[in-house]
Amino acid sequence: MSAAPENPLDALPTLADSIGRTPLLPLRRLSAATGSTVLAKAEWLNPSGSVKVRAAARIVREAQAGGLLAGRTLIDSTSGNTGIAYAFLSAALRIPVELVMPENVSPERKAMIRGYGAAIRYSSPFEGSDGAIRLCREIVEKDPGRYFFADQYGNDANWRAHYEGTGPEIWEQSAGRVTHFVASLGTSGTFMGTGRFLRERKAGVTLISVEPTGAIHGLEGMKHMASAIVPAIYDPRLADRRMEVETEDAYRMVLRLAREEGILAGFSSGAAVHAAVEVARTNPGSVVVTVLPDGGDRYLSTPVWEDIVAGDQR
Repeated sequence: MSAAPENPLDALPTLADSIGRTPLLPLRRLSAATGSTVLAKAEWLNPSGSVKVRAAARIVREAQAGGLLAGRTLIDSTSGNTGIAYAFLSAALRIPVELVMPENVSPERKAMIRGYGAAIRYSSPFEGSDGAIRLCREIVEKDPGRYFFADQYGNDANWRAHYEGTGPEIWEQSAGRVTHFVASLGTSGTFMGTGRFLRERKAGVTLISVEPTGAIHGLEGMKHMASAIVPAIYDPRLADRRMEVETEDAYRMVLRLAREEGILAGFSSGAAVHAAVEVARTNPGSVVVTVLPDGGDRYLSTPVWEDIVAGDQR
């Protein structure tokens, strides 16, 4: 007797399999006066809603393959998006996750993490992502046998996720025409992995990192490297140019993205696009590619968002 036919629906990918392959969108109105092309990777279309799920998934897969999660809880510090990604993977893959994050991150981020079922510990709202890093390290040091410390800031799986995913996607989607790559810095994984891949494919590509102008800023998730705990995976030598963006300029670009391109993006996206448009303006005929790390919907309840909209209407 022949075996019963397989159910074709069993071959469908799971949600965790659908990470990546996000579209590369032309920002035609924002770049119209520059004489160049600006393209933006729509990373909010990933499961969990941000670019961070790429690195989180790679970190989890490597930890599972190495037996590092057997009987342990994954723990990491986060300013929000990687935490949401870990929490999503916790639910999808049935692994325990505990996260350390600043107490003043947006209510949407806290709610999403709790909704997925992950545990949260809060660090000081006055110490930003560095405070969460320090508290997470203290927790692991007190009970090392209980935890697998994912360490997104020092785990090479972070940048490798972009070297093997984001970089090849940008190369293919731009038909190899990319001349400049611009990315905001947080863990630096997106910039390091994508930049390394593009540099190998095209020696003349210009790699530009974007940071806030100072230690005190309103660009959640971004790091001012000179005043912050520098991620172990970050190598400043990769960048051909380092650009600084004022918080207010990033906020203005967030509104322009929404009203001129129909893209509701987060604050680090505003910083990246502000820099990308400036690069396009000063390099006519170029093809500038940047990354939009997340969407703006997870910031809408914050006073900052209200101030941005109110200020524009005055």
